[in-house]
Amino acid sequence: MKVVLFCGGLGTRLKEYSDTIPKPMIEIGYRPLMWHLMRYYAHFGFKEFILCLGYRGDYIKNYFLNYSELLSNDFEMRKGGKEIRLYNNDIEDWSISFVDTGLQTNVGQRLMVVKDHLQGDEIFMANYTDGLSDLDLHWYLDYFCTSNKVGSFLSVKPSLSFHVVSSDGHGQVKSIKPQTEAGIWINGGFFIFRKEIFDHIEDGEDLVYEPFRRLISQGNLLTHKHTGFFASIDTLKEKVMFDHMFARGDTPWALWDKNPRNARYRMVSSDNQG
Repeated sequence: MKVVLFCGGLGTRLKEYSDTIPKPMIEIGYRPLMWHLMRYYAHFGFKEFILCLGYRGDYIKNYFLNYSELLSNDFEMRKGGKEIRLYNNDIEDWSISFVDTGLQTNVGQRLMVVKDHLQGDEIFMANYTDGLSDLDLHWYLDYFCTSNKVGSFLSVKPSLSFHVVSSDGHGQVKSIKPQTEAGIWINGGFFIFRKEIFDHIEDGEDLVYEPFRRLISQGNLLTHKHTGFFASIDTLKEKVMFDHMFARGDTPWALWDKNPRNARYRMVSSDNQG
């Protein structure tokens, strides 16, 4: 089953980085954000990726064309680096298609551009490339497949803190609640689609507006309210949060690594201090 990743947006809310690199390539630890997401899918056995490129697609291509397994794997070096023996690897068995889907293209039309790359796939997955989760993907896929729906997405609690206000037409406040009490859920991505999704997307349309409204009217759209870990990088504050999490070995999305590398190195360093 293939995984379509939308990685062509401008990332305008994170200008500190996106002026020079695409947002999916912002690093968490020693690897880019989108690598962590792809590694998550690969952990569940899904290793065929279609990248919908746009802004700085050349940056993403060059990263993988010059990929070094040494950065995130254990290895043995001999003869001053002339001989390298890898003990394990990340992406050797991955298949990655790099598709230019346009600079200003919306998500729905990016998906339409890669339609031919999904020929023969009755079901496929798709996702944004700015969020990570500890979702049990096998359970989620089974949940979708038994539903006979056309599409599904993850509902998550918003990470930003705000108050939800209700008022009448004259500005009279009826209630004000913190988001935690307002019962608000937002679209977190992690889409699963049947091939029929392409019958619901018309020229120029984005994915989660007109097409999803059609699916809703037909009773063909499913969501799962995920109460586990989910976080995305939209602002510098969230980038700093991920950096701090990685530094202390708190990486709940890294289901492939039960003993996170950074946490192991921290323990070794502490032991050496006597």
